[in-house]
Amino acid sequence: MSEERNVEELRELAKEYDASQIQVLEGLEAVRKRPGMYIGSTSKEGLHHLVWEIVDNSIDEALAGFATKIDVIIEKDDSITVVDDGRGIPVDIQEKTGRPAVETVFTVLHAGGKFGGGGYKVSGGLHGVGSSVVNALSTSLDVTVHKEGKKYFQEYRQGNVVADLKEIGTTDTHGTTVHFVPDPEIFTETTEFDFEKLATRVRELAFLNRGLQISITDKRGEKDKTREFHYEGGIVSYVEYLNKKKTPLFEQPIYSEGELDGITVEIAMQYTSGYDTSVLSFANNINTHEGGTHENGFRTSLTRVVNDYARKQKIIKENEDNLTGEDVREGLTVVISVKHPDPQFEGQTKTKLGNSEVSGITGRLFSEAFNKFLMENPKVGKLIVEKGIQASKARLAAKRAREMTRRKNPLELSNLPGKLADCSSNDPEQTELFIVEGDSAGGSAKNGRNRKFQAILPIRGKILNVEKASMEKILANEEIRSLFTAMGTGFGGDFDVTKARYRKLVIMTDADVDGAHIRTLLLTLCYRYMRPLVEAGYVYFAMPPLYGVKQGKNITYVQPGPNAEERLQEIMNSLPSSPKPNIQRYKGLGEMDDHQLWETTMDPERRTMARVRLEDAEEANRVFEMLMGDDVEPRREFIEENARYATLDL
Repeated sequence: MSEERNVEELRELAKEYDASQIQVLEGLEAVRKRPGMYIGSTSKEGLHHLVWEIVDNSIDEALAGFATKIDVIIEKDDSITVVDDGRGIPVDIQEKTGRPAVETVFTVLHAGGKFGGGGYKVSGGLHGVGSSVVNALSTSLDVTVHKEGKKYFQEYRQGNVVADLKEIGTTDTHGTTVHFVPDPEIFTETTEFDFEKLATRVRELAFLNRGLQISITDKRGEKDKTREFHYEGGIVSYVEYLNKKKTPLFEQPIYSEGELDGITVEIAMQYTSGYDTSVLSFANNINTHEGGTHENGFRTSLTRVVNDYARKQKIIKENEDNLTGEDVREGLTVVISVKHPDPQFEGQTKTKLGNSEVSGITGRLFSEAFNKFLMENPKVGKLIVEKGIQASKARLAAKRAREMTRRKNPLELSNLPGKLADCSSNDPEQTELFIVEGDSAGGSAKNGRNRKFQAILPIRGKILNVEKASMEKILANEEIRSLFTAMGTGFGGDFDVTKARYRKLVIMTDADVDGAHIRTLLLTLCYRYMRPLVEAGYVYFAMPPLYGVKQGKNITYVQPGPNAEERLQEIMNSLPSSPKPNIQRYKGLGEMDDHQLWETTMDPERRTMARVRLEDAEEANRVFEMLMGDDVEPRREFIEENARYATLDL
């Protein structure tokens, strides 16, 4: 970053950053007509995406070594202001458009310093369309530029220029301030920003950009709420943060950084005493949820280096097998961050790095650094190898049980668990698997279901808490083996989502405290060992009704939700007094007969289900560790802080 650059070089580069570096690829058309093409959706996700498109521009200035501070502000009216202390967007005339460069950036699609290699060596963001798209999808947007002692201002309405760029005074600062109001005509679902969601990403950006000061302020309450993030340790601090609730095997995370062919690779890693593996990877600050070539390069070299070291130190004997990749990654927390001048993103959500050369570069740079570390730190090296050997022993001990959970063909029925009431359809796109708590509810579900496409797997009580268990113990649990076998996907490192027999895995438990606990245990299992199911959106919660209001032969159901009690009162107020209505509170699925369970909870035409979505892997990890891990104190604090929100039937 900036401390590594010669000051004079920075000054020269700053002078060279002018309108000639703002290149135009195409016009700003159809953004308002088809916003989903540019920001994914016009839901809550798309709304928040607007913020990152603007913040990415400020991050680019930080990556180039010119910005040190970024402030994100949620104003009282739910508009957003982003302020940075970079060079300021160029204000001179852009040759191709004949308009000021800053106007071109905000009114022409694919216009900016990210194109052509002149403005930025490396830039964040996926598409480079940010500023103009945010402008097009905002009721109003204004930009203020502080540059070379002068202050400039321009305002837009729904992407159109209100007036020419104006010089509005002098300044002794430098940087850009962008303020925008999302258009409710576009974002019909909501225009309200989620502070916690924004704060999580802001913190992530601070970790990924060492030394950058970045804050977020919410001005909508009686008092301003501000969080400031600044990590001189960068991704080393990130790993320490992720492992805060775990027990590390050694104190300091292992860190490596290198550059080859213009590609920078940073890796920080630390082993813990647990069994879970947490791999977070990024390319140009984009969270590559689906992995990619940088992850592949790291995984391959990690396995090779650990095995080579173990054999050189004679910890693994000549007649013993090598450790597998799964063995050497058990208990590992790692953050991988690459910066690439031309990243290529692939995958279902365009968050998988596809540049083939990155695999070899990542592997080479990491191998050199990790080899050196192991030779200089033999005690830590021995701990890492012994951790892998323990994982290997557990893996071999569980091999027989693992084979019992596999099916050669995902549609093969002969190997299915006996308690499974399968469906007749072989089309995974249509089929559903309900995990049902208890024999009584299981019986109702089996009798009330549509046998063509709905399968039922009853479980007895509370399954094993996999957050605290080894793989050997997990596979010794009959309920868990039955679920793995029924899905036909494998689990953990062997998981293959394409082999899923059912595209809907529905967790159906009682609407009480025990039901919530069982649901959490099952969700922990899905997240830790069948995570691609969650990422693909295949996991659901059934939403059985809380109340049934019966008057004569008619019955009205009240679904769970924050307004359930109000809805119940509305129903009662709307009914005639005769005959007297009867209210039934359903605490268990077994209280409903076959017909009621179908009608309220399983019928696709009438049911309500909640789809489980993974928005933030880091936060999900933290919550699962807090709720289900060995450390009691964070769980106690959470309960004390949130107990007042609980509604219990006593």
